[in-house]
This record gives sequence, C-alpha cells and structure tokens, in this order.
Amino acid sequence: MFEFGRDLRRLFEKARDSDDLGWLELIGVGLVEVEARQQTVDAGRVSCPRPHDASLRASALWREHARRCGAAASLEKAESAAREAVRHAHNDDETIRATLELCQSGMLAFDLCGDPARLNAVLALLAALPVARRGDTAAAVAALHARLRARQASISGETATLQEAAALLDGALHGLRGQQRALEDDLRLDRAALMLEAGLAARDPRMLDQAGADLRALVEAATPEQRPLSRARALALCAAGMAALAAIAGDVTARDQAHALFDAAADQFTPDHSPLDWAAIQVLRAERETLPLLVLVQAEALTEGGGLILGALAHERRVAQETTRAGSIGDLTALLEIETGLRRRLTRPSVVSTPLDWVSDQIGMARIALARARWTGQTPRELGLMLIEAAATAREYGAPALAQRAERLTPKTETA
Repeated sequence: MFEFGRDLRRLFEKARDSDDLGWLELIGVGLVEVEARQQTVDAGRVSCPRPHDASLRASALWREHARRCGAAASLEKAESAAREAVRHAHNDDETIRATLELCQSGMLAFDLCGDPARLNAVLALLAALPVARRGDTAAAVAALHARLRARQASISGETATLQEAAALLDGALHGLRGQQRALEDDLRLDRAALMLEAGLAARDPRMLDQAGADLRALVEAATPEQRPLSRARALALCAAGMAALAAIAGDVTARDQAHALFDAAADQFTPDHSPLDWAAIQVLRAERETLPLLVLVQAEALTEGGGLILGALAHERRVAQETTRAGSIGDLTALLEIETGLRRRLTRPSVVSTPLDWVSDQIGMARIALARARWTGQTPRELGLMLIEAAATAREYGAPALAQRAERLTPKTETA
C-alpha cells in the first residue's frame, strides 16, 4: 500500500515538471493557487536557472486559477509574471512567447468580464510582434489571432463574419499539425462554439455537423480520469447545442438528451474544483429547465462581485426563475419583493457593479412587469425601449448571451 502511494507521488511530481499543464485539471482550485504561488516564488529566486521559462509557467498557472474562479488578482499576477518573462527574454522567440502569455491573460479578461476594447488591445500587441522564426511559435501566434477574431465575430453575430472567423480557426488548426495538444483543443472548442452559433442562426446543417464533429473528438479525447474539465466544457457545449435544436424542432427526445448531457457535464467535478465551470453549466441548464432555487443561488454566489459576465447571467437566471414561480400562481406580493430587491440594486449600486449588472437588473424588471400584467391586465409600457437599450449595452460590453435574453423578451412588449 505504501509503495503504491509513493508511486502516485512520483507520477504527480513527474507531471508537475512537464510542460503540459493538463494535470491541473485533476486538482481543485485551491491547489492550483498553491502551485501558482510556489512557481512565482521559484521564478523570483536569484538562483533560478531559467527565469524566463519559470515566469511563463507562473503566468500560465495564475491564468488557470483565474479561469477557474474569476479572481481579478490572479489575472493581474498572470500578467505580471508574463511581463517578467518578457524582461528575461534573450531573443525574439522568447519575447514572442512571453507576449503571447500576456495576450492570453488579456483574452481571458475579456472572456470573464467582457469589454471588446480588451480584444483590440491584445490584437494591437500581436500586430507589433516581430515575425516568428520558429514554426511552432508562428503557429501559436496564428492560433491566438484566430481565437481573438472568433470572439469579435461572436459579438457581431453576423453570419459572414462568423464564417470568416471559422476559416481562420481552420487555418490555425492546420498550422499546429497536432504538435500542441492543449492549444489544439482550445481551438477546436472555440471553433465548435462558433460553428454552433452560426449554424443555429443560419439553420445550416453543414455548420452544425462540423460543430458536432469537433465536440465529439474533444469528448472522446478527454477522459474523466485525466481531463475532467475539458470533458465537461465539451459536454456542456454539446448539451447547449442539443437543447437549442430541440427547442427549434420541438423534439422532446432531443430535449431529454440535452438534459442528460448537462447532467454528465455537471457530474465531472464539484463546485469547489472549478467554481466558474460548475456555475456556467448550471446557468446553461437553467436556460432550458427548472432547477432547484438553491442551485442557482449557489451559482450566483460563486460568480458575484467580480464584474463577471457569468455573474450577470447567473443573477438574471435566478431572478427569472423566482419571477416565473411567483407569476405562475399570481403571487403579486412575491413579485413586489423581487422588484424591490432589483430597484435597490439599481438605485444604490455597489462599488463593484458593472453595466452588465445593470442589464441583468433591467431584464429582471421587465420580466416582473410582464408577469404582473398577466394577472392585473395592466399593459406594461416603455419596456420595449428599456430592453432594446439593455441589449445594446450588453453587446457593447461583449456579452451577446445576455443581449439575447433581453431580445427574446422584446417582442412581447410594446416599444411605445
């Protein structure tokens, strides 16, 4: 038994020393932070033999921690470590690699908190880089450029732009030639999300088939024993796509399959393993099914206060479910209590409130007005304009999912 334990420790230590950070998926967010702190200390030692590489690793670890929990401080530490790597670079290739780490932190900041200006800033950094001489470095630059363009295309929502971005992702994948597995998986996931979005918008079976092929490959490659987070992210996207198709076609079987996929994604880990991944899955599930209120309350608690897009989405879902329950039985008192809480947030916002929090609250106020109107007969007025403004604000700050929620309500209201 003791020999077995020692073998496990040796295996873990070997994984820690490798360049592939996939082993991080097996440990909880708390241990990721411990690893990031230790690596930062090691990189800062005068005796560190390779400070450039050590700083790059520290940056990647802090970025992984930020991706799991949304901590702004971790993003700042990732950027700081990347700048240290730039300072220790000895040639153009090392400078490019360090700058790519810095750019990835900027892209993650957009993914977490929105604001398309972040994407523009990162693209400007890429444009200023010297031409990479090494093939793998050039492929990494092309991959990051394609991922950034994909995010810009998602904000615009235009089919032609989405297709152009998908072509860039295709080219970047071809350039990698299977040599950088983690980056290839990220590209495939981005391409699947983009093709799924474009395919649903255009009702294009070819795009949906491409998305399905990418997701199937990702799920098959990511075993639950080795890469639970990658598997869960791919399963969640599969479930979201299946649920959307089920809603379009009115297919009960497909809807049930989507529920099963969401459950499979959620079963890959616990909330303390990767809080944001767990919360994202619950928010996606709540789009298509009624969840226990405590689940949505927990998802909101895990994502609030950091200016996160996911925090605004979780708040909107929780308010929507509470409003639906109260409205279904005509509980006007409960509706008033929900409305009072939203008005308090709107009139006395906290110091960490963002425009996306305002959007979420506006959508909630519209839902309450519509629910009340069904029982009082009083037609809500000016909600159309309010929701149009909310959707425009969400798109301006790079949160198309939140904008779509406002837009779905808009036809039900008067714009006068």
